[in-house]
Amino acid sequence: MQRNILKSLLKSSAYPEAAGVVELIQTHVSWIFLAGDTVYKIKKPVDFGFLNFSTIDRRRFYCHEEVRLNSRLCPDIYLGVVEVREAPGGAAFFGDGPIIDYAVKMRRLPAGRMLDQLVSRGEVTAADMRAVAKVIADFHLAAATSPAISEYGRRERVMANWQENFAQSAADNSRTPLSPDELAVIREWVSSFVESRAELFEKRIAQGFIRECDGDIHLENICLTDGRIYIFDCIEFNERFRYCDTAADIAFLLMDLDYHRRHDLAEAVQDEYLAASGDAGLLELVDFYKLYRAFVRGKVENLRQNDSGIDPQEQERAGVRAAGYFRLARGYIERQRQKTTLFITCGLTGSGKSTLAAQLAFELGIATYNSDRVRKQMAALPPDTAMRVPFGTGLYSAAASEATYAELLRLAEAELGAGRSVVIDACFISRSRRRPFIHLAERLAVRCVVLHCACPETEHRRRLVAREAAGENISDGRLEILELQRDSFQPPDASEGLVVNVATDAAPETLTTPIYARLAP
Repeated sequence: MQRNILKSLLKSSAYPEAAGVVELIQTHVSWIFLAGDTVYKIKKPVDFGFLNFSTIDRRRFYCHEEVRLNSRLCPDIYLGVVEVREAPGGAAFFGDGPIIDYAVKMRRLPAGRMLDQLVSRGEVTAADMRAVAKVIADFHLAAATSPAISEYGRRERVMANWQENFAQSAADNSRTPLSPDELAVIREWVSSFVESRAELFEKRIAQGFIRECDGDIHLENICLTDGRIYIFDCIEFNERFRYCDTAADIAFLLMDLDYHRRHDLAEAVQDEYLAASGDAGLLELVDFYKLYRAFVRGKVENLRQNDSGIDPQEQERAGVRAAGYFRLARGYIERQRQKTTLFITCGLTGSGKSTLAAQLAFELGIATYNSDRVRKQMAALPPDTAMRVPFGTGLYSAAASEATYAELLRLAEAELGAGRSVVIDACFISRSRRRPFIHLAERLAVRCVVLHCACPETEHRRRLVAREAAGENISDGRLEILELQRDSFQPPDASEGLVVNVATDAAPETLTTPIYARLAP
């Protein structure tokens, strides 16, 4: 759409109702105008293969489809399809000028009540999420199905969607944090899963679980407001993404909660959905579809990152999100492959241990416990309280450190005893500090992996200087501590078990790659 037309639609005079200040939001497929209490969405003339809005006739058709399909879950939000008409100075959403495009007209929902915002602010309860799950389960039970729709549950159709994703990601590999080897791991695992579970896919078809679903149920598309749950913006542009297993539909929400590090809320959703839907077979497929959803979400965020029409800052944020979703997809494979493991970091202050621990915990969906956080919690101090005390004194005295590592050992045992892997994030500069944890793993018959973190000296010093200049930080490591630690540091060796050396000067989203390669079965 011409720039002067977009500019004209930012004027309140382009709207039939009082609009006030008009805002424009761009996605990779739409221009969205926020005008007072109303939203107008124009589809971009793009063709991504799986989505084709390249002609005005297509855009008109899919505008009507968007209203029709979203009325299933949001009947009072989608107000209809309106013409974009030529007007003096550009365009308007009313008048009798020539039609130049079409738009979906919607009632505006409060941005602050979108579920992604509520989750980020910690304002969502398990009860809220159970209510959302119940709405989705009821929607699935009533959703249309037919022999033609059921065909989309066949292995060949499922695999065709995957092959499209792989082809597009291979063509755009420079934009993903997944190496060709890692893409190959995902490709091989997916192919093996689909090939070996023919009976499962056929069973899902026979039991009627392939339905006309939403196709895009993630946190940004759910709003909790005025005591109601609105699930909007379903897939209107491609039947093969909307006709799917109900397990694939609910998996999108479960995956997005994993992405936001809210496994507790994901567990509440899954439990309620199982109870409300009666779908006892969900658990056999949900992890497979969570992987699929993470991969697709990464691909979509890549499209946003590459859209020159989007604000550069939003392009950058989209790149960060794309990396997160792709790494989560990679992590889902390792969750299937890896046995229960105790990971302990090892390295000098500022060597990147906490960054690695957080990334690994995110990808594997496991807990991580940081020594500085635990140390301050035990002292009833806020985690970011700065403690500039001399090395080996006060909060960092020998007695305090002994108590901290004892608590870390207790936390590790609790996780491992429940059958869950865990990351213990601490310096572990001496063998005596590492030994109790190695013995714990031996006693519980689980694997222990020592993650030896290191980076070049210049980068190491730069991090510590930047940390001190920034002020508040969970870690109290600084340059003088680094020198003192260096004198007493005992690097891990093969006698302590499996040691993985990790160069932490790489991008955070690539740090786990050598770990997975080393632990490959």
